[in-house]
Amino acid sequence: MTEHDRSTEERSTQDQAAHMDAGEDQPRQPAGQEDGAQVSTGIEAAGVPDTAIPELVIISGMSGAGRSTAAKCLEDLGWFVVDNLPPALIPTMVELGARSQGNVARIAVVVDVRGGRFFDNLRESLADLEAKNVTRRIVFLESSDEALVRRFESVRRPHPLQGDGRIVDGIAAERELLRELRGDADLVIDTSSLNVHELRAKMDAQFAGEEKPELRATVMSFGFKYGLPVDADLVADMRFLPNPHWVPELRPYTGLNEEVATYVFNQPGAKEFLDRYSELLRLIAAGYRREGKRYVTIAIGCTGGKHRSVAMSERLAARLAAEGVETVVVHRDMGRE
Repeated sequence: MTEHDRSTEERSTQDQAAHMDAGEDQPRQPAGQEDGAQVSTGIEAAGVPDTAIPELVIISGMSGAGRSTAAKCLEDLGWFVVDNLPPALIPTMVELGARSQGNVARIAVVVDVRGGRFFDNLRESLADLEAKNVTRRIVFLESSDEALVRRFESVRRPHPLQGDGRIVDGIAAERELLRELRGDADLVIDTSSLNVHELRAKMDAQFAGEEKPELRATVMSFGFKYGLPVDADLVADMRFLPNPHWVPELRPYTGLNEEVATYVFNQPGAKEFLDRYSELLRLIAAGYRREGKRYVTIAIGCTGGKHRSVAMSERLAARLAAEGVETVVVHRDMGRE
């Protein structure tokens, strides 16, 4: 790629990825490249073995059909996602992934095709990747005119290609420009009657393989006197247990100390709470997975966030980890006193 081509690509305006509700889907016309621009991955010249070449998925489709939702789903499945990468730079991204020593094994690129030269660059890039034995799939997000009009009107935003015309005019223009790409797609998903969770389920079914999408949990201890964590999905209150703060020999320590933890779990109701709350979280986690929720923050509070909440958070996190939930423990307020 020449310096002129590279600088032209760098001036391309960023496209906002389409959501199911089309609320953030306001991409602009990307700048074209000069005709005849050639792109090469350089993989063969660099001597990178085929086994190091990452798998590639290209996500495209109609504005408002759910490109961003599909991309976020792949990101949650461990893919390296690049939003609105100019097509001419896709081979370069694959080359960088191949040089990552296996750290980037799967790449997903969200592209938006509206201009003739822009599409030519995509076609040339795909041909170049095929010659380099790069495994790639094209996912095309489709939707009916009625559904797209409804989504744009619900947020009172114009279609990016309608200009001075109506929303249906922009949809028709985009559909015509994408016709050839849709014909080349390996997977076409019609989102006309799908909600966000149903689209995520379809993406999971295609790309999760035999492994179920993981749920990642953050278990956070905190002190109520410092305020509730703003990012908490679930909150539990440990102030029903006696406070070790009033035991002089335990006051200097925290819930990480074995003596404090033993004191807390010897209190009536502590072990019962841990058992029953673990069962409740098991039920909630299954529902989160079905609904496509991949991250959850569980906040465990006591008065100061030093003793009871810390001890309970540690035990609860251990339970979750033993059940296969990727878990991180954060003690927000420990040490503030």
